[in-house]
Amino acid sequence: MSDALEKYRVHVVAALFLLLLVAAGIIFLRRPVPQPIEIIEPSATPEPRPAEVAVYVTGAVVNPGVYFLPEDSRVQEALQAAGGPTKEADLNRVNLARRVHDEEQIYIAEVGEENPPVPSGSSSEGGLININTASAGELEGLPGIGPTLAQCIIDHREAHGPFATVEEIMDVRGIGEGLFEAIKDLITVK
Repeated sequence: MSDALEKYRVHVVAALFLLLLVAAGIIFLRRPVPQPIEIIEPSATPEPRPAEVAVYVTGAVVNPGVYFLPEDSRVQEALQAAGGPTKEADLNRVNLARRVHDEEQIYIAEVGEENPPVPSGSSSEGGLININTASAGELEGLPGIGPTLAQCIIDHREAHGPFATVEEIMDVRGIGEGLFEAIKDLITVK
């Protein structure tokens, strides 16, 4: 029997070696393959939505109402949002290039209209702008008052308290006697 074992010994060793090789291959192929690492580039942060302002467009416009516009909008854009002016609108009485402000009322007067309504909230019953409560947008409706000067008026009243008389508005840097003469009949402190 040893002769038979000796005769097949090379075959047995080869078969065992082959069996060992197949087992190693199976073990190698069955082990989990690590997934490649995927590098994800950080995406750009989403651009914030532009701030909006709510403006009430009324008077001689096609569709009066409250409109939400981008923060840097002009009166012209508010007018277009309201469907545009009617044929009776007097656009010479409104500054279409002025920037709008949140919570502002924009009134488009009709041709020949004597005393258009003044936005509520900062005006007295006589239609005067109350410089103690007016917003920047309302102050800008006064002749000669732009955004910078309107903010100076607001800053002055916040720093020094309410104006006691209309003449005290001349204490605001940038408002002299000439400008005061132009606005004194349009403002109040009550």
